[in-house]
Amino acid sequence: MKKVIITGGSRGIGRACVELFCENDCAVAFIYCSNDEAAKECADVTGAYAIKADLSDPEESEWAYNKAVEYLGGIDILVNNAGIIKRIPMHEMKASEFRQVIDVDLNAPFIVSKAVLPSMIKQRSGKIINICSMMSEFGRETVSAYASAKGGLKMLTRNIASEYGQYNIQCNGIGPGYIATPQTAPLRETQPDGSKHPFDVFITETKTPAGRWGDPEDLAGPAVFLASNASDFVNGQILYVDGGIQAYFGKQP
Repeated sequence: MKKVIITGGSRGIGRACVELFCENDCAVAFIYCSNDEAAKECADVTGAYAIKADLSDPEESEWAYNKAVEYLGGIDILVNNAGIIKRIPMHEMKASEFRQVIDVDLNAPFIVSKAVLPSMIKQRSGKIINICSMMSEFGRETVSAYASAKGGLKMLTRNIASEYGQYNIQCNGIGPGYIATPQTAPLRETQPDGSKHPFDVFITETKTPAGRWGDPEDLAGPAVFLASNASDFVNGQILYVDGGIQAYFGKQP
């Protein structure tokens, strides 16, 4: 039975990963930082072990990792999924707000990955999966901190693969497209006149060949692949699960 730690596991993409790993007979512990109700519901449904911690705090991150390993009895797979976004124009963003996004989206994966590596080196096997973003490749208005963190996470993924591949450790990333999660809910809100949000129209009718937002479950399957023996010679890659956005110039007006 594989032992799995998932950060940000109480809802959205993390919740979908918790469910699918549990369905595949893995022992799962997930870390969350808010929404106790969602975390309890996830744990009750899946049988996974929930741990509350602020991953922007290095000491809490290490405590949460140790708590998870104590419960699981080891670690085979780490999914660094926890993330936040602040949609603020860069010239209006405070340095403290920028730093908070970097702490959660980039520093926390470094801290937790650093914690799992010694045991993975010792057992000469391990899988680390970082949830990156299309913003690992592209810029966009109001997401300077998020894009900076996710671009850094892409390069952290490649560096872990480069440094620890000799120990049969694979580190890969998943780059979600636009996924219908609580984080993207403001971009899908119905407008006061009953029309769709302009960004919702842009994604579903102009930019995505699939013609829809992704579901969290669309990410869980690729995560299981990257956690399985089927990906043993896949290392340092970012698998973009975006409905075809990066392959598509956009619909002609």
